[in-house]
Amino acid sequence: MKRLLGKTFTRENLLAVVLCLMALGLLLLTADSSPTWIYQGF
Repeated sequence: MKRLLGKTFTRENLLAVVLCLMALGLLLLTADSSPTWIYQGF
């Protein structure tokens, strides 16, 4: 089990997870404001 965790949580995987969580958090924080960039073409 410990060997599997050691292979799963490499530095690159942790960096990818942190990056994904930051992007998700940014999306959730900005979701309440109206997305005016979508409607700029109309």
